[in-house]
Amino acid sequence: MADQTPIQLYDTLTRAKRRFEPIDPDNVRLYVCGPTVYDYAHIGNARPVIVFDVLFRLLRHIYGADHVTYVRNITDVEDKINARALRDHPDLPLNEAIRAVTEKTADRFRADALALGCLPPTHEPRATEHIEGMIAMIGTLIDRGHAYVVTGEEGAEVLFDVRSMPDYGMLSKRDLDEQQAGARVAVAAHKRNPADFVLWKQSGPDEPGWDADFGGTAIHGRPGWHIECSVMSAHHLGERFDIHGGGIDLVFPHHENEIAQSRCAHGTDMMANYWMHNGFLQVEGQKMSKSLGNFVTVHDLLETETFGGRKWPGEVLRLAMLMTHYREPIDFSVRRLEEADNLLTRLWRRAVQVEDAGSAADVEDALADDLNTVDAIHALSNLSGRPLRSALDFLGLPAAAPLGDIDPKSVQATIDNRLAFIRDKNWAEADRIRDELLEKGIQLKDGKDPRTGERVTTWEVKR
Repeated sequence: MADQTPIQLYDTLTRAKRRFEPIDPDNVRLYVCGPTVYDYAHIGNARPVIVFDVLFRLLRHIYGADHVTYVRNITDVEDKINARALRDHPDLPLNEAIRAVTEKTADRFRADALALGCLPPTHEPRATEHIEGMIAMIGTLIDRGHAYVVTGEEGAEVLFDVRSMPDYGMLSKRDLDEQQAGARVAVAAHKRNPADFVLWKQSGPDEPGWDADFGGTAIHGRPGWHIECSVMSAHHLGERFDIHGGGIDLVFPHHENEIAQSRCAHGTDMMANYWMHNGFLQVEGQKMSKSLGNFVTVHDLLETETFGGRKWPGEVLRLAMLMTHYREPIDFSVRRLEEADNLLTRLWRRAVQVEDAGSAADVEDALADDLNTVDAIHALSNLSGRPLRSALDFLGLPAAAPLGDIDPKSVQATIDNRLAFIRDKNWAEADRIRDELLEKGIQLKDGKDPRTGERVTTWEVKR
């Protein structure tokens, strides 16, 4: 393990920045809620993917790549997905049918994440792979008096009894009487408490589902949204782990209900020791919505010219996200992407300079302070050459792209030859070398050493 840099993280549960102390430094464990793969991921989905990739990189740097376990799930159990699976593949078992209708969007999500410079997580479980675990956890909650079977207008279902957990609402700090169910599927008004939420819901005769038995009550149905992450996180990370992340919109009801399920099923006082949430995202000053016509997918940005009249490289999209602190709201706009594009061009040009300046440690220190990517990017302005390349790699913005096959030592040798021609006043040969380098994308800049007055030539790669 590398020398540890103290990490400070803002914990939504305590509403305070806390020093990060892992349960086991040899296995630091991180869980982040992933996408529902009904359709292509939108730019709002991309923010937590990028934010927690930076955290993943930081933890790997501090504790060692082999000592960090990162789980980001794929939600492929959802009523619209289930209906499409039944419609398009009626002859396949349900899990296979769901796989058939979601594989393209899941692959697209992975390709988008890769294009955004994100490392693959250690595990990427699908909800359909853990149905049995969900049924088992629901059975445990019933046995322990935290859930009950009831029949409503739409059939039988299992509900979590929020009154059975005295400190329910600890994450969102909401009064229990003001809570809303927040279930993915509609819940009729037959609950013991209005805030009771769905763990399992019966499917209709024409709806897909899985067979389950809860204390002698057979319910062919499907799980509620929240139970999925409780089961997948416990399977891969244990009953209690270090960090749980996601968007701020997940604090309630999703993460609140995850905490309730997990603690009550496992008998633990906490599910995760730190809860981290990234802020909201708007597009051009408005909430993103298909009805407003500003619903933008990552694929749209990468592969089409529908946003700003051009395609945007993944590195530009990533930097545009990192230019705002992860907990702050972000306005995603064409102007913002243009600013990120220009900044990245300048950084990449300085990164391939022969002269080294500064230390990437300042970037690491900024990230260790609650992922302060804003200060980290400011610190980049003091770097050039190898330290800048190292810092950009750390941020997932490698400077290898503009280098191509360019060898900095060879470029410098060519510049030295040109300077020799200039000293001999052989302007034709000096201009020839300059033009040849420019054809390769290398732009020279002549100046004078302020102390000696001698000619100095620097170079940069044109993007």
